[in-house]
Amino acid sequence: MRQSFIVELAETPEARARGLMHRESLAPDAGMLFVYETPRRAEFWMKDTLIALDMVFADPAGLVTHVHENAVPGDLTPIPGGEGVKFVLEINGGLARRAGIVPGSQLRHPVIGKDALWPCE
Repeated sequence: MRQSFIVELAETPEARARGLMHRESLAPDAGMLFVYETPRRAEFWMKDTLIALDMVFADPAGLVTHVHENAVPGDLTPIPGGEGVKFVLEINGGLARRAGIVPGSQLRHPVIGKDALWPCE
């Protein structure tokens, strides 16, 4: 199954720290793509986040390694994404399951670039 999103990029430490905090809604086809300079152990939380989110963790090639569904708004519990994460896509809670996004799925975006398993269209 193929699903497209209009994503905002969070490429700087400041943008990644702010994320989707304080937003009261997110369009059904929208999301935020967090981009790290190098692969790392990724861990998120929902401080000051007002909407439930799915978090899709991916490696440098854009291969989904972990999906956390329906993160609870305002929850300070760390959400581990695992090791080797370079990209994290945040979308509306429950959307990953409806779109069929699971470990092994492929993210495509121009920032994934040369390491992608296949190029963006």
